[in-house]
Amino acid sequence: MLDKNNVVLIIVDVQGKLSQIMYKKEDLFENLRKIIQGAKVLEIPVIWNEQLPEKLGETAPELKALLTDNEPIRKECFSCWNEPNFVDRLNNVNRKQVLLVGIETHVCVYQTAADLLEQGYEVHVVSDAVSSRKKSDKKVGLEKMKDLGAQMTSVETALFEMLHVARGPQFKEIIRIVK
Repeated sequence: MLDKNNVVLIIVDVQGKLSQIMYKKEDLFENLRKIIQGAKVLEIPVIWNEQLPEKLGETAPELKALLTDNEPIRKECFSCWNEPNFVDRLNNVNRKQVLLVGIETHVCVYQTAADLLEQGYEVHVVSDAVSSRKKSDKKVGLEKMKDLGAQMTSVETALFEMLHVARGPQFKEIIRIVK
C-alpha cells in the first residue's frame, strides 16, 4: 500500500512537441493534471525532469503552471537515475515509494523504473499517466516494468490508496480533482 508519508511523485519528460503527439494525449494530460494536483493536496514531494530541454522544449505549459514548488532537473540520459542532480533531490526527500508518470513509457519511464527498482525503491507506475507515441510501445513499456517488479496503478487508485479514509478536507479536495 502506498503511504503518503513515504511517496514521491516523479514526472518524466512531458515536454515540447513530443508531448503533443503521445497516444491518447488528452487523457494523458488530464491524468497528469490530476496526479500533480492530488500530490499537492496530499503534500507529496514532486520531482520533475526534462530531457535535453534546449532541443526538445520545456515541460508542457499546462503542467509547468502546476509545478511551481521547484525547478525541473535537466538530463541527457534516458533514465533519470543517471543524472546526479536527480539522485541528490531524490535522496533529499528521503522517500522509498515512487509514483512514476510521464513519457515515453518504453524509453525514459521504463529505464528510470528499472534503475529505481535496482536501487531498492518501490515503484508504482501510474499506467493512465504514462504514454508513448504508439499504443504498442506503451504496452511494451508497461509489461517490461511489471516484469521487473514495478506495481501498476492508476491516478484514482493511487490517490485514494494514500487517503485511506473517505473523510476530511484532503478527501474533499481529491474528490473535486478526480471528478
